[in-house]
Amino acid sequence: MLLTRFCIRQFGLNNNKHKIIGIIKMNKSRELSSSDAAQAFKYSNKKELTPYELLSFSKRPMAETRTAVRAADYMEATLDFIFLHFSVWFTDLLSPEDLTVIARVTGCAAQTALLSCNTIPLVDKYRTISGVCNNNRLGASNTPFSRWLSAQYDDGISVPRSWDPATKYSSFSLPLVREVSNIILHAANENLPQDNLYSFMLVLFGQWTDHDLSNTPVSPSIRSFNDGIDCSTSCWRAEPCFPIQIPQKDGRFTNTKSCIPFFRSAPACGTAFTGYIFGSPNVRSQINQLTSFIDASMIYGSTNSLAKELRDLTNDFGLLAVNKDYSDDGYDLLPFQNAMRNFCATRSIVTKDPSAQEVPCFIGGDSRANENIALTAIHTMFLREHNRIAKIFKKLNPQWKGETIYQETRKVLGAFHQIIIYRDYLPIIIGPNAMTKYLSNYQGYNDKVDPSISSVFSTAAFRFAHLTIQPFIFRLDRRYRQHSLYPNVLLHNTFFTPWRIVFEGGIDPIIRGLISMPAKLNRQDRLMHDELRERLFQLTSQVALDLASLNLQRGRDHGLQGYNAWRGLCGLSQPRNERELGQILNNQTLARALIRLYGTPNNIDVWIGGAVEPFVPNGRVGPLFACLIGTQFQRIRNGDRFWWENRGIFTESQKSALKNVSLHRIICDNTGVQELPPSVFRHLPYSDNYISCSDIPKINFSAWKNSI
Repeated sequence: MLLTRFCIRQFGLNNNKHKIIGIIKMNKSRELSSSDAAQAFKYSNKKELTPYELLSFSKRPMAETRTAVRAADYMEATLDFIFLHFSVWFTDLLSPEDLTVIARVTGCAAQTALLSCNTIPLVDKYRTISGVCNNNRLGASNTPFSRWLSAQYDDGISVPRSWDPATKYSSFSLPLVREVSNIILHAANENLPQDNLYSFMLVLFGQWTDHDLSNTPVSPSIRSFNDGIDCSTSCWRAEPCFPIQIPQKDGRFTNTKSCIPFFRSAPACGTAFTGYIFGSPNVRSQINQLTSFIDASMIYGSTNSLAKELRDLTNDFGLLAVNKDYSDDGYDLLPFQNAMRNFCATRSIVTKDPSAQEVPCFIGGDSRANENIALTAIHTMFLREHNRIAKIFKKLNPQWKGETIYQETRKVLGAFHQIIIYRDYLPIIIGPNAMTKYLSNYQGYNDKVDPSISSVFSTAAFRFAHLTIQPFIFRLDRRYRQHSLYPNVLLHNTFFTPWRIVFEGGIDPIIRGLISMPAKLNRQDRLMHDELRERLFQLTSQVALDLASLNLQRGRDHGLQGYNAWRGLCGLSQPRNERELGQILNNQTLARALIRLYGTPNNIDVWIGGAVEPFVPNGRVGPLFACLIGTQFQRIRNGDRFWWENRGIFTESQKSALKNVSLHRIICDNTGVQELPPSVFRHLPYSDNYISCSDIPKINFSAWKNSI
């Protein structure tokens, strides 16, 4: 109401008072974030969840993120309302002082205010949960993604590419994203190519790493701002609804007037319309609700409220909370969420047994912990690893308080991830040449480097692994044979099914499947299996989502420039026509299909353009993604004051001990798996060459004794 009175007083809008009151009330009533969706479903008797409800649940913003997202939406909706109802651009109607007041009332001013790091305890010794005061505010949670190229929006500020399908780019309209999916990404179901070099664990560890770095909340409004359209059911484009249209002769959709629902990513305060408040007409940017640092935030959370919820505060031992109702053959499981609506009550639906016992969703440091059971298994394994090390530290240093144990253990787990990612994972992905170019010897922390996750990395480059996902989650017994009681399960039947871990053998069979079965090979004629393209988040007869279409639409929503612009940024050649594109792709047939869709290489969506490039030598991505991924991880490392190799973070003896970390040892110490391949990322079927856990070196933590 304060904002309403302000608008009436400032603009003399008494005749429109009811309109202003109406739109503010409308915005607030529709401002139901994904994490508040349980409130909405309280009023619904339906049992079946739609695929989009499951997707929204997995990307739901946590408490502090909800505040940031709502502030930006209030601000944007208010200024948009002024423009629509008074037919003038708000900068012609409002003074800078007026805009500052609106920013304060909506909450946007608080989101961009500078913090004083002097008031935060031990800010020079330990990372903050939110990442603030590491590299100033850069890389902190709930701040905008960075841009390495200027955004390409239809209006230059915020309207997505191809919002109006008639808009021309380099004299051509962009194809429907579902059409690109149907033509370029289909046909991956028969004769599925297997990656004979690398295991499925490489894929899931990549997803695990991604969930440490970025998560983009969708708009918290479930309806369009100005006319109340329900984005989940309507095919009308009205902010924030950006539905995916269905092309003619679609194999799955007979009604071409239907659509796949799609909500725009939430804007960040200080961008798009709100940018004018802070001195410049910035284009719309999106919020990263995670920290941009490799800090194991998927274990600990990126906001203070979630971090506190994940801890076991019933004692002073620095432990993380564990499940009180169930265990896994003596090992701990993740705790359950305390939510009004159980989005994981899927057992009776999947098994078609109405009497089946349900369990709640698990809770972890990232909201996607229940997305599939393989990811849940990795979450579970690292929860156990924290508590295992915390208990070692308690024995080594009985005088340590629980907070010290928690922070020191968190610090070690962050270092574990940094080492494994840069030593073991990235060389396989981007190849030795890119490692040498972007990630050669560490030179120390540089506060001039922006470690923030870039929009192109989050929305395109690091989604390369979607084309390496198998259609099954493999579950194997102790002899690495398909489990007789709990066999392999189709991927779409593993979404939001924590009950499979509780009632179907725990995490050991899943871990064995990850380390011994191959990844799917990304091949130009076999790109994405229909488990992802036609059955994403499908638990029932509800129309499923299409991951390829979602990726492409998200890139347009975020204003990513086309393929050639990004190749230019990386110093790569920019093909001008079908022939030159065919040379780059080493595939004239694929080049012809892309040009028929896009008209010119300039227009190709960067995700699909980068994903179909031939691999760099000894890598698993093409030259464009090797550049973008290498650049991003260089910035993450060099712009992190708490990087494990930086001076003063660990002692020399501690660094020496940390170098012995291996994913092998973490698996051995936290599961019942006792035989592993020589490399968990290299594919090797079960054989005599598997090694025993007793032969895998352990980390000596004696360097932490009395180290505080």
